[in-house]
Amino acid sequence: MTHPHPPFAIRPEVDCVIIGGGPVGLATAVLLGQAGLQVAVVERQAQRYPLPRACTIDHEALRILQAMGFMAEHADLFEPSQGERGGYEFRNGEGELLQAIDWNRPAESGWANTNGFHQPDLEAALEDLAVATPGVRVHRGYGFRSLTQDRVGVTVRVAPTDRPDEPVQIRSRWLVGADGANSSVRSHLGIGVGDSGFQADWLVVDYQPLVEEKWSAFVTQYCDPAQPATAVNSGPGRRRFEFMRRADTTVETLGRDSTAWRLMAPWGVTPQTARLERHAVYTFRGRWAETWRERNVFLAGDAAHLMPPFLGQGLCAGLRDARALAWRLGLVHAGLAAPTVLDSYGPERGGHVREIIDEAVAAGRVICELDVDRAAARDAGMRQRSLDPESATRQPPHPRLGEPSLTLAGGAGAEGRLAPQGRIRVGDRTGLFDDVVGGGWQLISRGGDPAGLLTGEDLSWFGRIGGTVADVSAAGPVRDLDGAYQRWFDGHGCEAFLARPDFYVFAAGEHTDIPRFVSRLRQAIAAASEGQAPREGTS
Repeated sequence: MTHPHPPFAIRPEVDCVIIGGGPVGLATAVLLGQAGLQVAVVERQAQRYPLPRACTIDHEALRILQAMGFMAEHADLFEPSQGERGGYEFRNGEGELLQAIDWNRPAESGWANTNGFHQPDLEAALEDLAVATPGVRVHRGYGFRSLTQDRVGVTVRVAPTDRPDEPVQIRSRWLVGADGANSSVRSHLGIGVGDSGFQADWLVVDYQPLVEEKWSAFVTQYCDPAQPATAVNSGPGRRRFEFMRRADTTVETLGRDSTAWRLMAPWGVTPQTARLERHAVYTFRGRWAETWRERNVFLAGDAAHLMPPFLGQGLCAGLRDARALAWRLGLVHAGLAAPTVLDSYGPERGGHVREIIDEAVAAGRVICELDVDRAAARDAGMRQRSLDPESATRQPPHPRLGEPSLTLAGGAGAEGRLAPQGRIRVGDRTGLFDDVVGGGWQLISRGGDPAGLLTGEDLSWFGRIGGTVADVSAAGPVRDLDGAYQRWFDGHGCEAFLARPDFYVFAAGEHTDIPRFVSRLRQAIAAASEGQAPREGTS
């Protein structure tokens, strides 16, 4: 495989260095470059990894990609969940359907709940976008060596992987370690790692069907104590099986291609019906960094958290990190926010992702049950739950931001929750809200025009930080085509919300609360020239 892009000379001074050129590192680089920063991405692999890894992505992550301008050209890389039984189902060892969950519907972010994709295609397109983004340079074939920090920034040493004794020094204001589960940045800083205690070896097999296959769900968990397994759509034209290692099978035996074919044979997947693309043994576990920041260095993606794949949330969590960190760094870089706005990144993201890790581990313990009697009791419980109509529409995990968070407490209870995006029409233009109106700070009301309640100064300030206002009332210019905003407002018992660039609600309440929302936001992120932001009133 040839080098994907001509090499760039490493600049001795930039605004941010990102260690790790996977999807999270590249997404962070694009977002920072679009915010006006000079960014160096350092990736130790000289060539992109050509085989699949992550294979599912949710609606919120697609909205993040949309915010980067990625989805306008690359929506075809993602295949939405489909299947007559709703997308996610559990079956026992005999194939009996125990429970089905309907994920086959648009989610609050305006995209399908769950989608399959081929990671090499995503990474190639993300790297193309990064290289095309002004201010961003991607340096492949360089490994992290060390870093030092002072009061105003970071000095990092990197070196060609084939010439480690020829280090290059880069000076930057910030550094982001997005260098994976075995993060060299995290290790260098001595940051500890928490562990859920869950651990299981699984064989992951990716293949391309050569004949048409019919599956009733996007993801099927086979809760078979004789051989726990997962079948999942892994993007257009591809599928994946995962098989848990039993105690009577060695890791070496599990990793053989003959084992992969033997385990897939009961589903009719054979060398005559499929092309084996990749097979590898992974240890599924739940872990998290004990802190996500050390002065001017931040962790993101697998460097900050690792989870079992049973909910398909690993990459999604990493892209949330990228968005949450990039908008903060962008505002501080532009002088529109005080550096204290960075303090909430780790607590917010850490608390959020811990809840998802806990749910993924809980799902893993259910699926990985090998005791026949306990498995039978589990199956009986699932059959009973399936009788409840609401169980079929159970949502994937939607945690609130961790604490302390950059949100305004005491409102409608939606603070720190995900804000909606619906299809709208403004004049003769129709599309998703972020594309038509704007995807930064959003002040949206069904009670009238938010701008009518704001002073000229507050409205001007809100525009300077990238804010947009919208009236989605029946009399307003923004038509809520599918009722997405009305449903959200009804569900939360409020009339207006102020959402952040990472789509989480800063404040929600009555239409008349809008001046207070903006005033308190201004206080919470105030740049040094406006005085230190008071912390009272933010949760």
